Amino acid sequence: MSNAPAPRAAVFSVAPYVGGESKLPGIAQPLKLSSNEGAFGPPPGAIRAMADAAATMHRYPDGGSVALRQAIGDTFGLDPARIVCGNGSDEIITLLIQSYGGPGTELIMSAHGFSIYEIAGKLAGCTVKKAMETDLTTDVDAILGLVTPQTTQVFIANPNNPTGTMLKQADMRCLREHLRPDILLVIDAAYAEYVEHPDYDPGTALVEAGTNTVMTRTFSKIFGLGGARLGWGYAPEAIVDVLNRVRPPFPVNAFAAAGGIAALREPGWLEQGRAHNTQAKRRLSERLTQAGLRVYPSAANFILVDFTTSERAIAADEHLRGQGIIVRRVASYGLPHCLRITIGLDEECARVAAALAEFCHG
Repeated sequence: MSNAPAPRAAVFSVAPYVGGESKLPGIAQPLKLSSNEGAFGPPPGAIRAMADAAATMHRYPDGGSVALRQAIGDTFGLDPARIVCGNGSDEIITLLIQSYGGPGTELIMSAHGFSIYEIAGKLAGCTVKKAMETDLTTDVDAILGLVTPQTTQVFIANPNNPTGTMLKQADMRCLREHLRPDILLVIDAAYAEYVEHPDYDPGTALVEAGTNTVMTRTFSKIFGLGGARLGWGYAPEAIVDVLNRVRPPFPVNAFAAAGGIAALREPGWLEQGRAHNTQAKRRLSERLTQAGLRVYPSAANFILVDFTTSERAIAADEHLRGQGIIVRRVASYGLPHCLRITIGLDEECARVAAALAEFCHG
């Protein structure tokens, strides 16, 4: 018998999360389009604010993130008292799963949903169930068909990562109406700022309409603060109370809070990022389609490209890597025949398009 400490068996029920690669052997500055980071980097005002924050780093940050919550509320027209901030939206998601899940409960997600739901769910002891999708889009009926008396949580990424597809507000409202009131619906709207569809709501309406829905958001995408690890959730008062009880004393560091507040106040930043993304995504999708590839419609800041077989997807990825370009393989999401490509700057998208056209024609 070993004398070493024994971890819970659930720890070995999941593979460790692997983020997008950022380095290539022999290439000093590869083009990284593997992690859906904002095309323009962090706002200049956020950089200055984080530099200024260094002078008071001997002080603990505000554990309640009062100024940050007020800035978020001002920007999106939300009640700051119903906002909880965290070390990335992943932390908010994990805390929700730990608080409302556990052994004997079920968590439902879509077949190709964001992997952190499954990882955090299994680590908490939940049974994780995946609903089949229709055309790589969350299927409300399939979700509802998996509900049992043991179901306590449903997680929907909208838009979804890695497929880029989204549910319209009517579909999301239908899902909420047909779920039991005691089932927590979590809408992960990490890519909400990029969506331009007129029938889309990131979750605000459902949160404010009841007591059983939470919306999570992030500063890692359009606001360019992935390295700061800053996210937030908008929830009913009772769920906010739960999150404030289980969160760490200081979930958001002072650098991240300062950067987040400044990013929200950067004039025109959000609008510029959204407009660029829409145009660049359309042009890249058109060029790849012309090269003979299938590109799935995306409401986010990335596209999912279908290479028909896993072997061809791997070959295309190797071709890109040979030219110093890193994209994301998504075999771990059940899509081995696809690659996910982040929308970067115009010249970066042009490099990808040229490289994949060369691959298809070569």
